[in-house]
Amino acid sequence: MVPHPETPEVPKVIVVTGIMAAGKSTVAQLLAEHLDRSAHVRGDVFRRMIVSGAAPIVPDGGEAMDAELRLRYRISASVADAYAEAGYIAVVQDILIGRHLTEYVQSLVARPVGVVVLAPRPEVVERREAGRGKTGYADGWTAAELDAALRLETPRLGLWLDTSDQSPEQTVTQILDRLPETRVA
Repeated sequence: MVPHPETPEVPKVIVVTGIMAAGKSTVAQLLAEHLDRSAHVRGDVFRRMIVSGAAPIVPDGGEAMDAELRLRYRISASVADAYAEAGYIAVVQDILIGRHLTEYVQSLVARPVGVVVLAPRPEVVERREAGRGKTGYADGWTAAELDAALRLETPRLGLWLDTSDQSPEQTVTQILDRLPETRVA
């Protein structure tokens, strides 16, 4: 276990991001399980709460999609802040690419904040996607396109990890060993 969230070197919020099938859900859950007091905030759950009228999340999805993403991120940040205020380390898992990552970090009230970007090679993501029960790349996205957006448009905040040749447990060990490198705010 890592020190209690009141220890200065431990972020109050740790954002785990990457493209679909990068391992965010698994790594975020395992990371939260290794922390003394933690909560796993799954960003995609807020999208699934929309019962009808959801805008499709597709390439060039337009203003309606962007508005829903901003809503999802705002709700997620609010929940993460509430957990942090109550003394938990909030491990947030979501797809935050490009300017969305910076905006998300800036929207958080809790400090300090850590960011972990999972960046396995696109061919590894495609292999992982093929082995999953859910499909993330059915709506016009490809792993290579999202990976390019991640690498070219996303600011180099926090700890970036190529997890292509790591198990989720190895990734969590690396995150915990390098926790100070995650700090961005």
